[in-house]
Amino acid sequence: MDARSCDTSSLASSDSGDPAHLKRKRRTVDLNSAVHGSVLRHSLLKGISAQIVSAADKVDAGLPTAITVSGVIAVGTSHGLALVFDTNQALRLCLGNKTTGAEFGAVSALSINDDCTRLLCGFAKGQITMWDLANGKLLRTITDAHPPGTAILHVKFTDDPTLAVCNDSGGSVFELAFRRVMGMRSCDSRCLFSGSKGEVCCVEPLRAPPDFKDHPITHYSLLAMASLTKILVIGLKPSLKVWMTFPYNKSDPSSVPQLAWQFVQVQKTVNPVLAFCKGDTVHFLLVKKEETGTIHVIKQRQLQLSCDIISLSWINSRTLVLVDSREKLQVVDRPSQEVLETLDLEQVQLVYNSRHFKSLATGGNVSQALALVGEKACYQSVSSYAGQIVYLGTKSAHIMTLRNWRERIDCLIKQEQFVEALSLAWSFHEGTAKAAVGLYGDPLKRKGVISDKMVEVLFQFAAHALTKCPEQGKIQVMEQHFQDVVPVLVDYCLLLQRTDLLFNQLYPRLSENTVAKGVFLESLESYVVADRLEHLTPAIMKDLLTHYHSSGMMNSLERCVVHLDVTSLDIQQVVQVCWENQLYDAVIYVYNRGMNDYITPMEKLFAVIGPAIKEGRSLTGMDVVMGNKLLVYISFCFAGRAYPLGNIPEDLVIQVKNQVFEFLIRLHSADSSEHEEVFPFIHTLLHFDTREFLNVLAMTFDDFKNDKQALEYQQRIVDILLQVMVDNPDFTPSQVGGLFTFLARQLAKPDNTLFVNRKLFDQVLEFLCSPDDDSRHTERQQVLLELLQVGGVVEFDEHRLLNLAEKAKFYQICEFLYEKKHLYGRIIDCYLQDPLRKFEVFNYIHNVLSMPGYSPEEKQLVKNKALQHIKVLVTLDPSKSADLVLLHFVEEVQQISSELQDDRLLYEFLSCLLAPREVLHPASSLPLEQDLHELLLDLRCRFSPDQVLDFLHTSQHYRLDEAIQITEKYRCNEATAYLLEKKGDFQGAFAVLLETLKEKLAPVTAESDDRDGGEDDVEADSSSALGTIKDLVDGVISFCQRNCQNLGQQHREALWFPLLDAMMASQKQVQELHVGDTSEVLKELTMKVLNCMASFISLPAIIQQILQDPVYGKGKLTEIQGLILGMLDTFNYEQTLLETTTNLLNHDLHWSLAHLRAAVTRGLHPRQEFCNICLQFYKKRQDSAEEIIVFSCGHLYHLHCLQQKDCVGGFAADLQQQRWRCYKCSSSHGGRGGHSTEPSRERSKSLAQTHVSSGHHDTGAGAGRKKVFVEATLDPQQEQSWDQIRSLYRGPSRLSILSEVAHCHREEKMGSLLSAQSGPESFHLKLSPPPLLEE
Repeated sequence: MDARSCDTSSLASSDSGDPAHLKRKRRTVDLNSAVHGSVLRHSLLKGISAQIVSAADKVDAGLPTAITVSGVIAVGTSHGLALVFDTNQALRLCLGNKTTGAEFGAVSALSINDDCTRLLCGFAKGQITMWDLANGKLLRTITDAHPPGTAILHVKFTDDPTLAVCNDSGGSVFELAFRRVMGMRSCDSRCLFSGSKGEVCCVEPLRAPPDFKDHPITHYSLLAMASLTKILVIGLKPSLKVWMTFPYNKSDPSSVPQLAWQFVQVQKTVNPVLAFCKGDTVHFLLVKKEETGTIHVIKQRQLQLSCDIISLSWINSRTLVLVDSREKLQVVDRPSQEVLETLDLEQVQLVYNSRHFKSLATGGNVSQALALVGEKACYQSVSSYAGQIVYLGTKSAHIMTLRNWRERIDCLIKQEQFVEALSLAWSFHEGTAKAAVGLYGDPLKRKGVISDKMVEVLFQFAAHALTKCPEQGKIQVMEQHFQDVVPVLVDYCLLLQRTDLLFNQLYPRLSENTVAKGVFLESLESYVVADRLEHLTPAIMKDLLTHYHSSGMMNSLERCVVHLDVTSLDIQQVVQVCWENQLYDAVIYVYNRGMNDYITPMEKLFAVIGPAIKEGRSLTGMDVVMGNKLLVYISFCFAGRAYPLGNIPEDLVIQVKNQVFEFLIRLHSADSSEHEEVFPFIHTLLHFDTREFLNVLAMTFDDFKNDKQALEYQQRIVDILLQVMVDNPDFTPSQVGGLFTFLARQLAKPDNTLFVNRKLFDQVLEFLCSPDDDSRHTERQQVLLELLQVGGVVEFDEHRLLNLAEKAKFYQICEFLYEKKHLYGRIIDCYLQDPLRKFEVFNYIHNVLSMPGYSPEEKQLVKNKALQHIKVLVTLDPSKSADLVLLHFVEEVQQISSELQDDRLLYEFLSCLLAPREVLHPASSLPLEQDLHELLLDLRCRFSPDQVLDFLHTSQHYRLDEAIQITEKYRCNEATAYLLEKKGDFQGAFAVLLETLKEKLAPVTAESDDRDGGEDDVEADSSSALGTIKDLVDGVISFCQRNCQNLGQQHREALWFPLLDAMMASQKQVQELHVGDTSEVLKELTMKVLNCMASFISLPAIIQQILQDPVYGKGKLTEIQGLILGMLDTFNYEQTLLETTTNLLNHDLHWSLAHLRAAVTRGLHPRQEFCNICLQFYKKRQDSAEEIIVFSCGHLYHLHCLQQKDCVGGFAADLQQQRWRCYKCSSSHGGRGGHSTEPSRERSKSLAQTHVSSGHHDTGAGAGRKKVFVEATLDPQQEQSWDQIRSLYRGPSRLSILSEVAHCHREEKMGSLLSAQSGPESFHLKLSPPPLLEE
């Protein structure tokens, strides 16, 4: 049965009309992706399986229960028989009979010794038998090796054939030592681990394979044991010793512990490694013997999985085989911790050992924890030996072995997974494959064998691809089919370095199919460009040229040509195709590499771009590409590099440089006309891109410092440049300036050998600074500035340069020169006059005044200049000016304010200067700050009255009286009221607000007969006025609420009643005008005033005020019905709230006191019947009457014992008022005797110390009388303890519930009180029940 570890991906069967899209799906080889294939060979042991079923049916042998493997295979059954099979699956022995099976029960464990001569059988009822496998004779029947009534879970031979271990369902482990004295066979048992200390459910002795029988660690006869909580490694020899204990991490209680030993090579030495797990994590312990003779256990890297493991086995030293609780088998590579394969064992139907773990045959007397683990235990169903693992099913036996490397490859080929097969074969070739079997010998020979196998697979893959190619359908489908195949073939041929195989055998086969041939030729591009394929055969090169040319893939052809070896090219054919298709890179490469000709390509490129530049036509995109290509090619030649890749041969470097120089300085071209300018090539390059051409020359000049011939060429080039560009109107100022910048840089070098006439610099200066030419002003200034910055100033007369710059308005040039002369004040003028940089003047002034490097005199000059232009600076940016003043001009604020005569400008400046800042400036303390704030307040009242109130809130640097005068002067009423309130004049502030409200109400309540305009305008004006009135009413209400807290009843009425009168009067007037919307708004505002004032004014006073009002006094009751009903509703709500709150508080108090009393008066139950100090039972003392003290912690003491230990916690006149401390609790919290200084630790003090007096006067009087008295008083520590207990049982706060309900109801009431509630009987609060105290 072959298990597939990789999914089979079908070849491209999708149809798409976009061929480019399909080409993007080209399959490539990912050498980093791991392919493992089918690692395990899963085989059914048909002979054994058939005989197991036959034995169960014919001779009633029972179902299989256990299996073990060594040189033979032994299977135990549920009727006590052991069937022994040889390696050919033939039944050799049937051990036991149904009679002994009925007595001993099912076979629960099996073990075979190393030489395959003895078999140990453990039974469900606890017996153990030993059989001779040579003749089937019963040698021993052991019935007393462990406690009766427990099943045998494990029985295992050690390396010593006379020593074995067994593990029973009681969790105990026993050593079995076999003896034969005078022909009598006996067995001595020794308990290694008792189940009372933790039940062991798995044991595994270290058994060395034949190759490691002489390993020094085998002398210790190590045994690993797994209990429910920990792992133990003990040594049985030379004496019993525990070498290691390792506790588990937290895991599922039902997880099954697993143990497995394996000898592993670690750092060139071989030592045993113990793998163990419980749950989803496998731990590894390396066990070493030190030179001192001790065993050293080292923890290795653990393996984390996402499954519950029920079986763990080594199949070799690097590979583990796991089975999880879902019966999924996983093959794991230990070094990489990678899962190599997963198989489903559901069809195996594993046998589980649950009955034996529950010891059902002996009455089920096992712990619940062991029974829970046994639900998934299958220890006896899995056995490993010599790289094989056998699994026992209910009706069959199965064996797992690792496939060899050929099998794994062939398995993938059978599934037509050729790509995966090649990937797996390459991993074998490189030695990176996991669980590799069958590869031995010399590494080179091993690689040769694998290479031959890979060649075989490549031929099979090619044949399969040609056979499976779709014969009908779109061409794109066929292309996609071969794009999944051909790159893989090419990749592995190149990896194996078998280009002969690729070109001479695979290509002819693929050429039989036209589509496959095209895909093959196209796939070569990526390998050629990556330099993995440098040589093509002439036939393939010819086909490649033809195919790429016919397919229009000229760019791909060019990329290939420049990477291929020239000797493989047909130069004539390649050059012809490249010239026809403008593949200039390929042309340059062929000329350079094939013919050592570096000049002809330049001539051809100049012929392409020269005519367009000469005629002044705009360059096309292709012309620009060609020009840039030419510049790059020239720079490569000067640098000794080959274009586009590699380097020029060393013996040709100097020759190529000289040839290129000679070419550039030619007076005329080869096919020149009569009208051609001198030096046509330099002309062309300068007109194409002056700056880049000069950069190429600059890099070239840097490389030729000691070459005499090159220095002569440099001077010649410079002379030609000056001759061509100076006094030539065809060149722009930027181009001319770029030339002289280039020259200035060269002349400024310390080893300069160039000579340039200084008059030329003066001529350029005149040209750049021409004041009559306004065109390209910024460009000319920038060019001149670059020229000066690279050292060109040494070539000019500075005085003349400054005059020319001032006339030309080159302010940056002036700044550059002033900087050199330290005239920093004049630089400020340059900034202010320059329209492009005037806003940068603030940063410049700040830098000069704050940075070191400037003298005090220079800073003072800058300061004076800034003050001189302060009005201009403020006009530019008031905010930056204010920052500058705060940092550097604090003392001159008054002077600056006086100079700013424009009030609007002064207002903007002071607003920025006095604005609040998160980060204060170091010198932010302004002189006469109050005067400045009052001046700003005056200006703000004039220019921004709506911002006055915000300013007063944020600013604290003004005098109240002066501020009040200013706001009254400009009739800023809200600001005036705020200041009066701040001063403490509440009545004055209220009068201002009320007057403002009346002014806003007057237009709304006036007659509207004389209103003109359309209805829309009237509605808009009315809506705006009502919005203003709402805001004013809210402001007045907030004012009254803020200040009523500190006022008496009379002063409160003086605030609220005038406001109420004003609102009611306006409402009455509006009702007479029959303006519906306005009336509703005013009625709503009136109700809002009533709701708010009800919190400060008594309801009778409010009603009296309303009835006394002439507006309502003469009217009908219906007009004020809404007001009165709303107030009554408020009264009902508050009355209900008060009554409910009182009831809840009384209930809480009663509940707390009742539970406190119940806890204090509760009886105490002692934990023991003896005194915790003298350890004597108080009932058995026959001396005089004894008093017993019982504490709430449950400890009991004799009174005189406590007195001896000085455990008195308080002092009083009589005994019953003493405070006692529990001796044992107080000792465990910080020492014996004395008084604790930490109240939080006095847990030993009882809440009710009970004294019990017992007397035994005579034996006939019964058990003796006991007098009990309870001390009900609480000391402060006890009260604190009870407060803590009460806080634990306390439910949600009732007051918080009421507050929430009241808040919600208040929001409803604030909205409208016109809809009265039906009455208190319909008003119910939703309250939580009182919390219960858990007894």
